[in-house]
Amino acid sequence: MNFDFSVSNINTESIGASYYLIGLINRFNNGFQAAADNIFEELSWKQIFFMNCVALFENAPTIKDMADLLGCSHQNAKQILSKLEKQCFVEVFQDPVDKRKQRIVLTENALEFRRRYDQLSEQAMQTLFGNISKEELLTTISVFTRLNKNVDELKGQMEL
Repeated sequence: MNFDFSVSNINTESIGASYYLIGLINRFNNGFQAAADNIFEELSWKQIFFMNCVALFENAPTIKDMADLLGCSHQNAKQILSKLEKQCFVEVFQDPVDKRKQRIVLTENALEFRRRYDQLSEQAMQTLFGNISKEELLTTISVFTRLNKNVDELKGQMEL
């Protein structure tokens, strides 16, 4: 197997394509997080991603909704939420129907932050995806959708 990207002094062909892909995914994630942390000075990429995901919901999500979407534990989602709440980027309120649930909404501060960085975010996406065709992008989305389902299945198997 011949890979376009290789790291010096590492025999990438000896690990196989699946392991190599997992390594690339992790490398991309780490590199993207570092780049985003540099762009968005006052918040971490994980906090920004959390806010972006809150905005995807038609109705205010719960912490469980967020943990499920982010693919993380309830505790991890709560930790990010707590930091954003302290910085006045989100508000948490009790669900009026089910008092056990807490719902999350973005504050005006968060909306202003998103507006302020909108153009810079678009430029970053253009840099990342400008030389990738729509077909390649759709194929990658399809593969990652299946990989996410497989990860959920794997997590379920490991909990037994």
